[in-house]
Amino acid sequence: MEDKRNIPIIEWEHLDKKKFYVFGLAMTMMIRISVYPFALIRTRLQIQKGRSLYQGTFDAFVKILRTDGVLGLYRGFLVNTLTLVSGQCYVTTYELTRRFVSKYSQSNTVKSLVAGSSASLVAQSITVPIDVVSQHLMMQRRGETMGRFQVQRYEEGQRVVAFGQTKYIIQQILRADGIRGFYRGYVASLLTYIPNSALWWPFYHFYAGGGQELNCLDLQAAVGRGGALGLHEGSLCQDHCSNSLHYVCSDRL
Repeated sequence: MEDKRNIPIIEWEHLDKKKFYVFGLAMTMMIRISVYPFALIRTRLQIQKGRSLYQGTFDAFVKILRTDGVLGLYRGFLVNTLTLVSGQCYVTTYELTRRFVSKYSQSNTVKSLVAGSSASLVAQSITVPIDVVSQHLMMQRRGETMGRFQVQRYEEGQRVVAFGQTKYIIQQILRADGIRGFYRGYVASLLTYIPNSALWWPFYHFYAGGGQELNCLDLQAAVGRGGALGLHEGSLCQDHCSNSLHYVCSDRL
């Protein structure tokens, strides 16, 4: 029976980093714009007492539109977009850690486990404080708040300061809880994401490792399909043909 696990892996050194980061950020931003209103609605539904304000997802969507307009569905969005950095840091940390560990061990399991854990640690350290602030902003409604803190209100004709509400939320968190206030749920996040990442990557490489080695024609075809991601075709094929290396193109690109 033919082995279907022919998953081409593109190694870190063969990527055009500029294209990789630009395309990665652009694609993630488009997805974030699409799903953010539902993340806001989910957060409010989880916070409210019973059905005191919203009867469900559709009811919340209609009421937010009616009360605050389209912008109401994107409260805290600009702050939340800062978490896009954590995704890029995750990939970078994973690849660099994997290369570092490879100096001491050639085991894919060891490299992937250590790199996956390190990547999640870095990503969550960036993500959690941003999430805390953006979630407090999500809780702000016209004229009232569903959360712990109330943002500063601006009267008609008063100058609106850019990121003024964000600054006000940050000041209140610092006064109430100090720096620790930005890391509420941090340990829980680490206990969720580190084991997940540490286990997922070794299993991925174990599965991918069952594939057959690619010849140069297969590799060139893979590079052609991945051109938009910034793969360096010349160096990839040259390294493969001269050193008979096995590359795998992963869906983490």
